[in-house]
Amino acid sequence: VQLVESGGGSVQAGGSLTLSCTASGYTSDRYCMGWFRQVPGKKREGLAQIEDNGSTTYADSVKGRFTISVDTATDTLYLQMSSLKSEDTAMYHCVAPHPGWARLGKCEPNYWGQGTQVTVLT
Repeated sequence: VQLVESGGGSVQAGGSLTLSCTASGYTSDRYCMGWFRQVPGKKREGLAQIEDNGSTTYADSVKGRFTISVDTATDTLYLQMSSLKSEDTAMYHCVAPHPGWARLGKCEPNYWGQGTQVTVLT
């Protein structure tokens, strides 16, 4: 399984950025993907998750500013980020659960991409 993120970079505070993630070698009975971020020395933070029924969940820290979506034609996961703040600076990772996650009833990260760095400049 390989998850590859792209779209990171440097942006001014208040600006926007869209991250993308493509997956290869991964299939699952049901679709569930998400985004996490990590700052060195801090705990990883779950940001957003989307399931095949269209339901989405967001961390309070990004609710209203970030939008998770998926292009089913290309199986590309996106994270649209707006009104970026300096505290959004982090390495952003795309995550996928174990392929049999639906039987367990929990969509929790099992596979991680290498990440793409987002730096918000003030």
